[in-house]
Amino acid sequence: MAATAGDRQIRDLRAEVAWACRILAEHGYRDLTLGHVSARDPGDPGRIWIKRRGLTLAEIEPEDVIAVDLDSHPESATPEMHLETVLHTEVYRRREDVTAVAHGHPPYSTALGATDSPLLTLTHDAVLFDRGIATFENADLITEVSQAEQVADALGDHSAVLMRNHGVLVAGADIRWLVLTAVTLERAVMLQSIAVTLGSPRPIEDGLLGDLNRRKYDDYLVNEYWEAWVRELRRGGIGIKED
Repeated sequence: MAATAGDRQIRDLRAEVAWACRILAEHGYRDLTLGHVSARDPGDPGRIWIKRRGLTLAEIEPEDVIAVDLDSHPESATPEMHLETVLHTEVYRRREDVTAVAHGHPPYSTALGATDSPLLTLTHDAVLFDRGIATFENADLITEVSQAEQVADALGDHSAVLMRNHGVLVAGADIRWLVLTAVTLERAVMLQSIAVTLGSPRPIEDGLLGDLNRRKYDDYLVNEYWEAWVRELRRGGIGIKED
């Protein structure tokens, strides 16, 4: 039987999640089998598609992206579900504008979250976060709904939250914006960590931030970056399997 438009839409979505996992693996988010990316099902608001447990971000193929109901409870989790899947479900519950979520442990951002230092707008990368980033003050694993609710509340209307002594959670309007935000956050913190060893930090003037953000970050550029990342993985022979 021929695939329906809905089937093709889900196939493409699972492929984008797989690409996102592999891109993040190449840009600081590789951490054994930890870390996960998800996307909201465009045809079913009560369902998401998320990387399954047991594989690294760099290994994910579309068939490794599994469906999870937003109403699923940790007590009924399947062996394929990550322990911290609730991080995703609770963000989707609170943020209708979010259709993609990632959690990981990139070294520079995780290290920043283990200090009292803020993210400074030292570079054009940091300008993406001109409204700041949030902080969640509990270092525990997030495996219960009540915990995940607190993380989602801490995230608020921001695009990223540093989870103290743990990692980061990033939310995006779509998968491509999610990946751009996650990669840019880690690069911004990396450059900040270098800058503070060279001298006194000199942030970009506040009056320039909004205009720089609008001019530098738009859908056209996000899609251009995404296509560049995909080409990079294909050249290296580490892209997902193509139909």
